[in-house]
Parts: sequence; structure tokens; C-alpha cells
Amino acid sequence: MVRRSQSSNPRSVVVLTSGTDWGTRAAGQRRSSGAESEIPRRQPAKIKALQQALHLARAAIGKRNWHAARYALSRARALTDALPGNVAVREREQLSELRKKYAARNTPAAKNAKQAKSAPAKRVGGKKSAPASKKSPARKPAPTPVRDLSDRFINREALGYGAEDSRTR
Repeated sequence: MVRRSQSSNPRSVVVLTSGTDWGTRAAGQRRSSGAESEIPRRQPAKIKALQQALHLARAAIGKRNWHAARYALSRARALTDALPGNVAVREREQLSELRKKYAARNTPAAKNAKQAKSAPAKRVGGKKSAPASKKSPARKPAPTPVRDLSDRFINREALGYGAEDSRTR
């Protein structure tokens, strides 16, 4: 049950809903895009906001956070539309490259690139590792054999269970 009242008056009528109307309420809501956010008035501020949006889009695409990438790309597109055509040419090129990367997110080529990237790359500089000796593949140790306890007896008196004093018979 959800309490549905915007009033701070304790005597106001409270409607309790079980969530059955959520689908109809959510239908009126749209996913927000970066285009709806405020655009700065001055041109240098627009360019700076565009660079920030491109940076966010690049980071989101790198982390494969597609919702954030979509938001940042739509914000960058709105900012480039607000700028004159001869301004921020480099940023426009970066935006088109990022759009191509975003568009290719579910293609087989992108999946192959992801698999190729996951293979560890060899280090160029830095510390040298020890020379590789011939190592056999990791072997599992042989299980220890179960010991045969045969006919052992437990010394009950040594454990504190007196034969004459015990009450359990």
C-alpha cells in the first residue's frame, strides 16, 4: 500500500493504493534526456558544457553505462545545435565519433573487440618478470588415504566418564 497525499494537513483524506495504477501514471512520464537540461547563455560557457558532456559520454561508453551515455550524447547534441556551425569543430567531430561508438554497442564487431580487449596485453616497460621455467599444469594434490581405525577402544575414564560414578546406564 502506498500513501498518496501531498498535503501536510493531518485531517486531509489519504488515498491508499496498492500500486495497480502505477502503469498508467508512469505512461505519462518520459525518460529525461540531456536536451531538456538548461543550456548556458554565453558561448564560452556553452563550449565548456559541451566539452564536459563529451567527457561524460566518453567515460560512460568506456564503462558501458549506456543510459548515462545516451543522456550525455543528447546533451552534447543540444549544445552543438545551440552553437554556430563554425565554432567547436573539433568537439563536433568527437561527438560524431562517440555517436558511432554508441550506435555500435550491440553489434558483433563490438563484442569481438570486447573479447580481444579482455586478453591481457604484454607489458612494454617496467619490471622484468622472472624467466619462465617449464611449469607443468597445476595438479591437484592426491587425496589423503582414509586411516583404518580397526578395533580401537575409547578410554572412558580418561575422558572423565567414571565407570562406577556415571549415572547413565
